[in-house]
Amino acid sequence: MSRRPSHPVRLLASALAAGALLTTAACSDGGGSDGASDTAAEQAGIAERNAATQTPSGSPTTSPTGSPSASPGTLTESGAKAALLTEADLEGGWNQVEDADKWRDRLLVGEVDVAAFLSAKAEAAECRQLIDGLYRDNLLGEPSGPSALTGFEQGDSRLLEQVAGYDRAGLDDRLKWLDSLPQTCDEFTVTDSDGNKRTVQVTEASVPDVGDAREGVHVTVQGNADATPVTLTLDIAAVRVGTSALTVTSGGLDGGQASSVERGVRQGTERLQTVLDGGTPSPQPTNLD
Repeated sequence: MSRRPSHPVRLLASALAAGALLTTAACSDGGGSDGASDTAAEQAGIAERNAATQTPSGSPTTSPTGSPSASPGTLTESGAKAALLTEADLEGGWNQVEDADKWRDRLLVGEVDVAAFLSAKAEAAECRQLIDGLYRDNLLGEPSGPSALTGFEQGDSRLLEQVAGYDRAGLDDRLKWLDSLPQTCDEFTVTDSDGNKRTVQVTEASVPDVGDAREGVHVTVQGNADATPVTLTLDIAAVRVGTSALTVTSGGLDGGQASSVERGVRQGTERLQTVLDGGTPSPQPTNLD
């Protein structure tokens, strides 16, 4: 597949500081040259997230929908939490954190230049959805049922997982959209408020044959932070089980975390299926060597 020339876009936020994957609006001191629109964009993203989850920071976030009396196969609020990955499910010294709901990668706050795309509004909108979805943790759209989220750190890399219930038709549409991204948004350029350009590339990524449907993409963002060239690498996988789904995203400035995403997908899918079957996930991994 040939790549189209890079396309200019305009970022609303400044570059991610070298050595850190995600910057949170709540904890950042501005990093030097961040403008008012930068802060507003991040706070808006966090406000959207907090409004959707309605839970305090420091615990897996869940929506108020769902109930313990739901029929088998239906995700409940407590089931979404129970289906989340634990440290035991991941290899390589991943440590669970308490503020994953506030993680925000400011490299992903941007506005696509519609005129730069051959199909103009159509292609630009697809790429915009990718950037927004990665920033706001809603690649599969807004959940229509219970939702829970957790995150892990390993050095400068981070791994984020979300488990949620969705509308089936909408969920299938979003998975098809993910599948189309390597063609629609294979390469494009983002530009921050200072005129600095970053190249975004999207390629296919394999996902373990688990669940009822699955899609994966590999995303890199090349640019500069404090005059130093950096590359943010993200591996993303989504798996549908019935009308529920899990999304695992991991990576950092040191490279991707494909193996951790694969393990997380396998373990996460098993945990979600166990919950939907009315069981309790094992505290120790059971489906890997």
